[in-house]
Amino acid sequence: MPPLPIPALPWRVLPPLSVALFCIAWSSAFAVAKYALHDCPPLLLLSARFLLAGVIMVGAALVTRTAWKLSARDLAALALLGVFNNALYLGLNYVGLQTVSAGLSALILSTNPVLIALLAAMLIGERLSWRKVFGLALGVGGVAFTVSGRLAAGAESALGLAFVLASLAAFVVGTVLFKRLAPRGGLWIGNGVQNIAGGLALTPFALSLEPLDAVTPSWGLTAALAYLVLVVSVIAYLLWFHLLTEYGASAASAHHFLMPPLGVLFGWLLLNEQISLRDMLGIVPVAIGIYLVTRPGSSNGPVPSTARRLA
Repeated sequence: MPPLPIPALPWRVLPPLSVALFCIAWSSAFAVAKYALHDCPPLLLLSARFLLAGVIMVGAALVTRTAWKLSARDLAALALLGVFNNALYLGLNYVGLQTVSAGLSALILSTNPVLIALLAAMLIGERLSWRKVFGLALGVGGVAFTVSGRLAAGAESALGLAFVLASLAAFVVGTVLFKRLAPRGGLWIGNGVQNIAGGLALTPFALSLEPLDAVTPSWGLTAALAYLVLVVSVIAYLLWFHLLTEYGASAASAHHFLMPPLGVLFGWLLLNEQISLRDMLGIVPVAIGIYLVTRPGSSNGPVPSTARRLA
C-alpha cells in the first residue's frame, strides 16, 4: 500500500523531534492515567479513551481519503490486536495503577522490548545473541531489585503489581502477534480499528463492574482524558509506527531505554511520588538492558513487513 500522506508533520525532516515527542508522550501516560483514576474508574476511563481515539482516527482516514483495503482477515487481525494491545494491556495496567505508583508501572512496562526479544526467539525463530541474553538478565534483574525493595517497604500492592505484570505479558504477546499477522490498513485505519475493538471489548465489563456514579466530573479529568486520547492514543501510537517504519524494530525499540527514568520523573512531577536511591539504582540496569537488547547489530535488516504494511 502507498504510504499514508501526512503533510502537516514533516517526519523525515525532524526525526529528533518525533523521537522526543514519542518518548515524552509514552512515558507521561502512566502518571496522567493515574491522575485521571482519582475521578473515574479504570475500565470506564479506558472505554471512553479507546472509543474516542478510534472515532478520531477513522474520521481522519475519511478526511484524508485513505483507501479502505481491509480484507476480512485484516479486520479480524486488527480486532484481535486491539484486544491484546489495547483492552488487555491497558485494562490490566489501569486496574493495577490504582494501587501501584505510576513510576514503577512505567519501569515494569518499559522492559517490553527485553521480553519481546525472548518471546520472538522462542516462537518465531529470531536470533538471541549473548548480548541480548545479558541485556535480558540486566532488565529483569533491575526490575526485580526495584520491586522487591518497594514491596519490602510496603510502598506497593502485591495484587496491583500482579495486574501490571499481566498487562506487560499481554503487550508482549500482542506485539509478537502483530509481527506474525502483519495486517494491512494504514496508520489511521489500523490504529482506529484497534482502538474501537479495544473499546468495544472493554465497555461491557466497564458498565457491569463499575457504576457510572463513580465518575466525578472535573476539569482535571477532562484534561487528562483529552491528553490520553489525543496525545497518547493518537499521536504517540502514530509516532511509534512511524519510527518502526523509518528505522526498523530494533532501532525504534532502542528509544524505550529512556522510558524508565522518564516515567519515574513524570510520576514525581505530576503526582509527587517519592523516588528512593534504590529506585534510581534499579533504573540503571533496566535502561542498559533495554539498550543492549534493542541495539542494532552490525548489519541492519530491512524494515519489517509489518511496519511497511501499516505505513
